[in-house]
Amino acid sequence: MLRYLFCFILFVGCSFLWQPSSAQQPPKPVPGAIAAQAELELGPAAFPVTEYFTISFRLRGAALERYSAFPDIEGFKKSGKSNTTTTRIVEGQTTTELRITQRYAAYAEGEYSVKPFFMTINGLTVRSEGLTLRVGPAPAAGTAPTPAPGGLQGIGLLDKLFGKPKPQEYVEPKDNAFLAVVPDKTSVFVGEGVHVGLYFYLTPADQGLLDFYNFAGQLPEILQQLRQRTAWEEPFNEQEIVPESVTMGGKPFLRYRLYEAEYYPLNAEPLVFPMVALRMVKYRLAKNPAEGLDNRLEGYKTYLTTPRTIRVKPLPPHPLRDQVPVGSYQLRESINKSTFQTGQAFTYSFGVEGEGNLAAVSAPAVPARLGLEVYGPDIRQEITRQAGRVGGRKVFTYRFVARRPGQLPLDSLLGLVFFDPATGRYDTLHAELRPTVRGPVRTASTFRAPSDDPFYQNQLFDANNTLQPLDTYSDVRRYANYILAVLLAVAVWGWWRKSN
Repeated sequence: MLRYLFCFILFVGCSFLWQPSSAQQPPKPVPGAIAAQAELELGPAAFPVTEYFTISFRLRGAALERYSAFPDIEGFKKSGKSNTTTTRIVEGQTTTELRITQRYAAYAEGEYSVKPFFMTINGLTVRSEGLTLRVGPAPAAGTAPTPAPGGLQGIGLLDKLFGKPKPQEYVEPKDNAFLAVVPDKTSVFVGEGVHVGLYFYLTPADQGLLDFYNFAGQLPEILQQLRQRTAWEEPFNEQEIVPESVTMGGKPFLRYRLYEAEYYPLNAEPLVFPMVALRMVKYRLAKNPAEGLDNRLEGYKTYLTTPRTIRVKPLPPHPLRDQVPVGSYQLRESINKSTFQTGQAFTYSFGVEGEGNLAAVSAPAVPARLGLEVYGPDIRQEITRQAGRVGGRKVFTYRFVARRPGQLPLDSLLGLVFFDPATGRYDTLHAELRPTVRGPVRTASTFRAPSDDPFYQNQLFDANNTLQPLDTYSDVRRYANYILAVLLAVAVWGWWRKSN
């Protein structure tokens, strides 16, 4: 029996002594790290013909690098995209979620089928089972025009290498295409947003003459020339390039949106957009077309933009001129209750909503007030880019603990001064809620966060906050190995004595 006990101790001791060191073990995930996640979301299955059907994807835990095209739906026309970025900052931890939505317009009423499809976002493949759509009538139902057959459908769909044409005479027809940098304003205030788009225009008759040439290779250099060192840039995450029907000077054109961004000047220096070039494939046509041949000869043509300068005006004099955000904002506030007891914590949200550079909107500072404790704020920001406009909301969530009864004048504690470029004047967003605090005066804080608050659990107040060495667990393992080695040696020595 003693022999079996010795063997068991020998086995256990060896397993601890020969355990691989932490440097040899696979890396463990970092606490709090969130792996990239992507998911698809489809809009309602029943809707009137005047409304859009939508397909969206959400990306969490990573920046968007690339994504595959949204599917085509029979009986529907793609009608633009929007993207919303939601940023949450809670107790110093930042999480970001990106949502991109593709809108579809139905040509007519009826029942349509969205077949199962896949999309790839940052290398992650997500699948939708599809669904059946029911498009109902509307008071003023209009049918979108059917797109012309053929033509440019994206980057490189006509960018093919044709065989050697047979000897014949070719002519280069004149085209009406042009490249343009188009700002939506000619002058702005410091901090005011200006939308700038890079577009390529061509007439429907020119579709068979032109095609994109290595656009992905040309785009980085073009963007480098368009970037402004004195402006904050909010780019639009558009990756598909599809034609849009527009009218210019009474004539129909197809417009390709190559790049667009919102620029917010940081000082009074003008925004200067130089001339940029885009090389396109342009085909020459056979003078005497022959049946069975392509009758086109591939060539190249470079299109240039006209330089643009946007004047930037300084803000009017103000004591906080260099600190106030610029935009058209409204206040959206909320509170979890209207009446509280002294010493009881309550949550108040100060939300700023509208168009402007929300990144420049700082949390309103709460001045010190006798008998009032302030915690936070936690910050949540949502930025939406759609139809050439950038807007959204930024919410600052505070936790208050009042130790004196009475009405709490939040309007005198929280306020945000901003400059409205639409009116050319400064304005202030003041809190309007005035919660009532009841109960006796408390001289000490009795703050306890609600149990459903994931960041202020009651255990935090009772936890041991004594600092521990980082190598504590390694030391425990090492000492345990020493003890087992001694026990093993004693066991071996006892076995040897008994056998002799």
